[in-house]
Amino acid sequence: MEAARQRAHLFKIVDQDKSGSRARRGTLETDHGTIETPCFFPVGTVGTVKTLSPHELVDASVQAILANSYHLYLRPGLDILQKAGGLHKFMNWSRPILTDSGGYQVFSLAEIRKVQDDGVKFQSHLDGSYHFFSPMKVVEIQRAIGSDMMMVLDLCPPYPCAEQQARDWNKMTTRWAETAQIFLDELPEYYGHRQNLWAIMQGSVYEELRKESAASLVDLNFPGYAIGGLAVGEPKTVFREMVELSAGLLPEEKPRYLMGVGYPEDLIYSVACGVDFFDCVLPTRNGRNGWAFTWDGRIVVRAAREKENFFPIDEDCGCYTCRHFDRAYLRHLLVSDEILGLRLVSLHNVYFYQRLMKEIRAHISAGDYSEWSKSTITRLTELQADTGG
Repeated sequence: MEAARQRAHLFKIVDQDKSGSRARRGTLETDHGTIETPCFFPVGTVGTVKTLSPHELVDASVQAILANSYHLYLRPGLDILQKAGGLHKFMNWSRPILTDSGGYQVFSLAEIRKVQDDGVKFQSHLDGSYHFFSPMKVVEIQRAIGSDMMMVLDLCPPYPCAEQQARDWNKMTTRWAETAQIFLDELPEYYGHRQNLWAIMQGSVYEELRKESAASLVDLNFPGYAIGGLAVGEPKTVFREMVELSAGLLPEEKPRYLMGVGYPEDLIYSVACGVDFFDCVLPTRNGRNGWAFTWDGRIVVRAAREKENFFPIDEDCGCYTCRHFDRAYLRHLLVSDEILGLRLVSLHNVYFYQRLMKEIRAHISAGDYSEWSKSTITRLTELQADTGG
């Protein structure tokens, strides 16, 4: 186990907010580059951030992306990825990659999976074939993918769920995390770069279970920790309570990753609680549906109100979309089902999220994050109705 820990990525806190929040700014050094935190990962489930090229992601200042072990295991398969030299080379992406373990698919594919004591049996959503994911198998898969940050196999309970189910799945998640950690050292690093395995806190919306989960996982001394099981349907007030509680239970010196979140106001709030990393499909999924994120809330670009608006989504944005195209043209593309419209709005959204994180980091360093975060959340949410969001 020690060999894996000695090759851990170096996480360093370089600034902390001085205005009353727990926000912190840091760096995570990986063999594919240093990530400035807080950081948002666009989701590239099958090795691509939908409709966008790696070059466009770099131009948008994307520091790292997320890919999914479950989907890559099914297609193209591990043999292809290993022959290609890992996912970085396969998709021509030289920056860091984090892979989800497939645990969320255990949650989302409830009709075609069966949870067992030693793993999860499931049917492929592609062809109905049966597969089995154990904690060890998931580590093997991520070794073959070559991601920089790997996640343990976990069980994400639905919302709502009975406390006993959350308790049982908590225990299983912790046991699987320890199994995966021990197994990690038995596997070679196929591509010569460091791969760190991170643990995932669960516990649904039960405070005591969150505390138990954090305590047992912190004892195992993983190089990074994720907060799982939130943003799955619980009320916003409960979500915020659980984020604040969960972040405070994790080690100060380790990176904290809130999985599957989210809306700009949720990112801003969670950073104030001490979260460092985020991922979500929202920028690109909403972009493909014609929704754009701005500092004044979300805009429905395909709405009739934009038909004669000959100005950009955001005049101060600076992204390629906003520098070259107006809302009227983007709406025309979207209602005409032209792929370019999906690409351009998605590109703007990815760019906006990276600008948001850059702004967050700047205000942490300036020491005024608490005040800025509250006013910005108010601005985003109060103007939402006016912008069609």
